Amino acid sequence: MSKHDGAGVSRRRFIQYTAVTGASAAVALNSPLGGAGTARAGAGAPSFAAFARPDAAVRPRFRWWWPDGLVDPAEIRREIDQIAAAGFGGAEIVAVHHSIRDKSVLDPEGHGWGTPAWNAGVEAALDQARRRGITVDLTIGPAWPAAVPTITPDSPAAVQELAHGSATVTGGQTYSGPVPEPVAAAEEDVHVRHLVAVHAARVDTANSTRIETGLARDSFTDLTATVRDGRIEWTAPGDGSWVLLSYWRRGSGQRPESGPHSAPDCAVVDHFSPAGTKAVIDFWESTLLTKRIRKLIRQAGGTLFEDSIELETQALNWTPDLPEEFARRRGYPLWPYLPVIVQCKERTLYSYEPEITRQARHDFWLTVSDLFNEHHFAALTEWAHSIGLQFRAQPYGLQTDAIETAAIIDVPEGESLGFKNLDDYRVLAGGRDMAGRKILSCEAGAYQGGAYNTTWDKLLRTMGGAYAAGLNQTVLHGFSYATAPGVAWPGFAGFTPYNGGIGYAESWGPRQPTWRHAPDIAAYLGRVHHVMQSGTNRIDIAVFRQKGYSKTGIGAGWFTGTGVPLGWTHQFISAATLELPSATVSGGRLAPKGPAYKAVFVEADRFSSGDRTIPVRSAEKLLRLTKAGLPIVFLGDWSAATVPGVPKAGENERLRAVLKELFAQPKVRVVAADTEVPGALAALGVEPDVKYAQSSTLLNGHRVAGDVDYYYLCNGKHAETVKPPVAAIDHQVTLTRADRRAVPFRLDPWTGEAERIAVYTEDGDKVTVRVALQPSETTVIALGRPGTGVPHATRTDAGEVRYDGGRLVVRSTEPGAYTTTLSTGRTVSTTVGELPAALTLTSWKLQVEDWRPGRTATETAVTRREVDLDGLKAWPDIPELADVSGVGRYRTTVQLDRKWSDGACAGAYLELGKVFDTSRVIVNGRVLPPVDLMNPVVDVGPHLRQGANTIEVEVATTLNNRLRVSDPDVYGKASRQAYGLIGPVRLVPYGEAPVR
Repeated sequence: MSKHDGAGVSRRRFIQYTAVTGASAAVALNSPLGGAGTARAGAGAPSFAAFARPDAAVRPRFRWWWPDGLVDPAEIRREIDQIAAAGFGGAEIVAVHHSIRDKSVLDPEGHGWGTPAWNAGVEAALDQARRRGITVDLTIGPAWPAAVPTITPDSPAAVQELAHGSATVTGGQTYSGPVPEPVAAAEEDVHVRHLVAVHAARVDTANSTRIETGLARDSFTDLTATVRDGRIEWTAPGDGSWVLLSYWRRGSGQRPESGPHSAPDCAVVDHFSPAGTKAVIDFWESTLLTKRIRKLIRQAGGTLFEDSIELETQALNWTPDLPEEFARRRGYPLWPYLPVIVQCKERTLYSYEPEITRQARHDFWLTVSDLFNEHHFAALTEWAHSIGLQFRAQPYGLQTDAIETAAIIDVPEGESLGFKNLDDYRVLAGGRDMAGRKILSCEAGAYQGGAYNTTWDKLLRTMGGAYAAGLNQTVLHGFSYATAPGVAWPGFAGFTPYNGGIGYAESWGPRQPTWRHAPDIAAYLGRVHHVMQSGTNRIDIAVFRQKGYSKTGIGAGWFTGTGVPLGWTHQFISAATLELPSATVSGGRLAPKGPAYKAVFVEADRFSSGDRTIPVRSAEKLLRLTKAGLPIVFLGDWSAATVPGVPKAGENERLRAVLKELFAQPKVRVVAADTEVPGALAALGVEPDVKYAQSSTLLNGHRVAGDVDYYYLCNGKHAETVKPPVAAIDHQVTLTRADRRAVPFRLDPWTGEAERIAVYTEDGDKVTVRVALQPSETTVIALGRPGTGVPHATRTDAGEVRYDGGRLVVRSTEPGAYTTTLSTGRTVSTTVGELPAALTLTSWKLQVEDWRPGRTATETAVTRREVDLDGLKAWPDIPELADVSGVGRYRTTVQLDRKWSDGACAGAYLELGKVFDTSRVIVNGRVLPPVDLMNPVVDVGPHLRQGANTIEVEVATTLNNRLRVSDPDVYGKASRQAYGLIGPVRLVPYGEAPVR
């Protein structure tokens, strides 16, 4: 069905122009990107000027890939200018060159990371960013993980592993010889190792699993003291089989990705010890922080950034003080449980009884998490502040509490490539919001095999739902430095070629035809960020998670599967966040000055066989919180609940006693199944801030800033893998307002326009509007005080009702009589007279800028082509344009007779249909506001005139189709993309009549 078919109802944007549009009086706002934005808000109404012109601080950023220090400061300044001029807020400098096979051409000794050449580039970037009013982020080391060239893999500050050796000994037999060698060989540049312990345990097949050998826990024997000069002699008692285990501490030998980046090559630091963090800080203080750079950081520095925590080892992650720290923190020695904790190739090999095995592993990784957070994240955050930066990091990759880490660092970050669904963002958002921090960042758009074929459309469809889940900063992957030795057109790219083939997306920048429209994208994302950084995040439910892992895709039962499609919002909290100062209750809300959760939901440990576990301290805290008025819902049978780790004497009994008292509280419900959750919430008086009239793919995020409620709405999906694809939606949505006098405004993130909604109902603190969005389309509704007392409509059968100059008008694409009910109770009939027929625009002159390799790797030659089209089709279907990439400008002339300017006709919509990729519309020489990529329909009414009208559509593409033929060895396997304005393109008239 066409967007304008059916009962005269425009499907274009019910949330934007139809049952929820309008304004009482026009107040001009200058659009930052051409065309006039308007805020029809009325005197005294909320000001949305900051939304229309988002500040650089909230605009999207780039991951900026350098070939180490082989950069020209003058080119660095040019690239900062390019980023700033396109409307982006900054860049993150990182040494990345996965695309270069021969690393020697980069001269790591003279131009490596941390050399004077590197520092000169950083200084130029910071200085030019200062001049342009944007900021620069600095990565903690070259590529990832954190590493410095001042240590070797054998250094005490280097990343460590615990490798095990094993031998099988039959009962009654004697093992005599060298302590068993490690199963996993050391990396070639690791030369030092330390024998930590030697243990033995009897094999017990009753404890075996499909992949693990069972051991009898009561047979554990510590033989460490019997080792002499690296040899051991031991007779296995009784009969049966025994396993003799040795444990060797050594450097893992890990280097940062795609090195060498320096001479000597960097070694990854120990992330669990003060020594590793000190090595990082010492190198920065002695080598990277020149006097000039220190000053510039305070003027234009943003964050210190650490990428993925990918501490890769064939053995077990380790640190020298781990056994002592484990005993101090957990209250019992690690050694008897080490056999079931040790790993090889990322999997455990032995097991005791299932429950004790899970408990011991929990305690081990909890200890690692503690050390990680204290010695690495907290220490680096404090140091970053001392030099004028905040600390941003991706705090996941190991079995550590990412929720707690997100509460420690300034800016937690996720990633669109690695995150499996929106719950991975909600994990980090919970820690951020409980700690009272503002930003949740994302490494966005790293598509495998997406180099030079990724569209802005794809990126926005990927990211749309994540903003509803709490994301509010986007760091795009990425922007490449212009050149490097031996690269081919269109220049150096950090991740392509990748192993000889198409690499990761994307090298945005002037090398891309779509860069011409990048300011539209930057402004759109900036407005979304502005809204989602305004005030305070508000969330319905806090889901208690026993293990704060992220990047798992594991959700929250009923809330993820059923609650979200009904309007509910949730985040995850962990034991550590319940210890934060914000974990108080007021008015029945947890963290009332922050996310203001209405209830806590506690379910089984989804990472530990569904065990009903919770620390005693957390249970006691929940008891205090519910006594203060907090509703809590428990799922399942908790009568035999246990603590997550190995219990101390009487600890499980104490836990069950606390839970018994907790379950007796009036604000607590225990339900047996997911299906009982909504009933329990209703009985507790808990309802969501947003309610949908039907189950929906609509996603929402709620922020409260002063006396204004902001609702970000996206017709998206929980994960990229969800099938079938999201369809268009059209239904009622009920929103909660803090101020009962507040009225709804629609904020358009593409144009910056703000206009008061004309059709809605209200009931106490609820406002109900109609929402119609195409797949992945977004909008923002703000609830604020009105500027005037002009009545609104509560019901209409018209396509649109809106405010125009302080009066209500009906707008429709079909003539007829329409009935509108006003908030005064009066019902009014309005007639829209005869309209001219819609026009399908088929004849176009197409002028194309054909982008080709130039004389150098960074030079693009442009050949101009012209094609006359009697019907729109994709470029590959036009012989002259089959392998062309670039920018096309479609031009047509439309003759409009008096019917288009007289009588009922008040204007027209230009429907573009299918467009690949970005576009801009020009009518009679006037560049119109940006086109919504998800719903390319433009109101051209104010710009048309009687007689001849020139309509132009500028379309920009990727480089994919040209690279297929210009560099076939790398890109030849790519399929042609269907570029261009494909349509159908229609000019659809609309009429208007006042509601009297």
